[in-house]
Amino acid sequence: MSHQFFHRMPRTVMRTMSAITLAMLSSAGLAPAQQARPGFVPPAAAAPLGPIGTWIDHTGRGAVEIEQCGSELCGRIVWLKDPNDKQGQPLRDGNNPDRGMRARSICGLPIIGGLKRQRDGSWDEGWIYDPEQGESFDVEIRIRGADGLQVMGYKGLKFLSETFQWKRAIAPLEPRCPAA
Repeated sequence: MSHQFFHRMPRTVMRTMSAITLAMLSSAGLAPAQQARPGFVPPAAAAPLGPIGTWIDHTGRGAVEIEQCGSELCGRIVWLKDPNDKQGQPLRDGNNPDRGMRARSICGLPIIGGLKRQRDGSWDEGWIYDPEQGESFDVEIRIRGADGLQVMGYKGLKFLSETFQWKRAIAPLEPRCPAA
């Protein structure tokens, strides 16, 4: 083998590795500039399911199932630690500003809707309903690791937001709420 072969080999190997890396990034829909950001974790590597699945809320008293609804994401309450009030009756949406909706059960209640995929990997432009306050907010969600979901509720301006961390439910939660 010639001396020139050994000089060209590392460059050839490097070009091949670069080509493979670019091909992998392109097939994942990620530009190299995104990969260069410190702390960037491609959404597919962070959590193969993305936000789809069942999530225990920040209080640990409820779980929300997030699913695909057309091109958007939506979610409903699928489990409550304490689904009944002190009289043993199912919890109702008693704080809803619409009197006609106050009799509906919290268990099975749709509380997330209209979330659209964003270029940065988040889901935004949707709404989240808090039955404890009887109020809806704008919402953005982001995957945080394999089992974390960051839920940011806001009213128009994100710098006036409140952010919560939800955990992916690992085991099935029983008893499940019936679909609303």
